[in-house]
This record gives sequence, structure tokens and C-alpha cells, in this order.
Amino acid sequence: MTLTATPGQTVGPFFHYGLAYDGDCVLVPPGSPGSVLLRGQVLDGAGVAVRDALVEIWQTRPDGSVPRDVGSLRRDGWSFTGFGRACTGQDGRYVFSTLVPGAGKPGRPAFFAVTVFARGLSNRLFTRAYLPHDDAALAGDPLLSALPPRRRATLLASRDERGFVFDIHLQGANETVFLRYPGQ
Repeated sequence: MTLTATPGQTVGPFFHYGLAYDGDCVLVPPGSPGSVLLRGQVLDGAGVAVRDALVEIWQTRPDGSVPRDVGSLRRDGWSFTGFGRACTGQDGRYVFSTLVPGAGKPGRPAFFAVTVFARGLSNRLFTRAYLPHDDAALAGDPLLSALPPRRRATLLASRDERGFVFDIHLQGANETVFLRYPGQ
């Protein structure tokens, strides 16, 4: 039997009430060894902050392995599950305390898998936040190399003294590249 996707429904603005939980954006305690921040802003097509979006990340461990630990919704303070969820504030900003992900395959770039839920979207949006430090791996990535340079830039996080910054533009001239998966 072949299953077909059912239509999405407009999501939001209920994230702050029903989907947030204690420790949702804290994959590792801030200030712990190896911890960094992944932060940014969700913006609409006019560049206005989206204040009630929900951003989720999935990531590998620093060694590139996929975490198999349970406890994403009930954090125990020491298990790294690779999953986090953050609601945007009034200024459209989100922040995660996490570890730097490693490359999932040799020669491939490391990235955060990102999902965005926001008011007015009929379905969630998928994208990636690639880390900027491995030029050779970035140049050889099949997804990035299939994009024009200007569009490719929308998938690159920038590095600063606290970690990484990745702004998500839902529409407009700087629209982030979003992905579609089979069956979606």
C-alpha cells in the first residue's frame, strides 16, 4: 500500500504555550567544556522579526556520530541527545547552548539540521546551518555545490566569539534555502 502525505494545516501561534519545555534549548549547560551558542533571528520577507516562531535543531556529536541517548524532552543534565527546541522572543531571536557538531561522513561539512515552524506556514520548513570552518568540505558538498553562490550563502552560519550565528529569512531577497524531503 502506498501512503500519501496529508495536507498541512497552518501552524502557530501556539508554540510558547504547548511546545516549550524546561531545558528545550539547552543541549549542554552553558559554560560547560566544549559548549557554544547557536543563535540567530527569524525574519519575514520584509526583514521584520518573527516573534512567535519555533526553531528546532538536530545535530551530530563533535566526533560526527549520531546521538542515540534518550531524554530530549526531559533533560537529565549530562546526556547529549543532539536535539533542541527554541521559541523566538519579541525580537525574533533564538538561542541554543550546544556542542559543535562533527562531520557525519569523512570529507563532508558539519551542519545543524534546522526546522522552522511559524504562524502562516502551512507546513514546517527544513534547512541546514553549515559551519564555516572547512572550505574544502563545503566546496564538495552536493547540496551546496548545486546552488548558485548567492543562495549557498544563506546556508552558512557565521562564527563569532560565542559560537555561531544563523539568521533565517522566510521570504524575500535573502530567503534562506529550504529543503524538501521525499514524501513531504
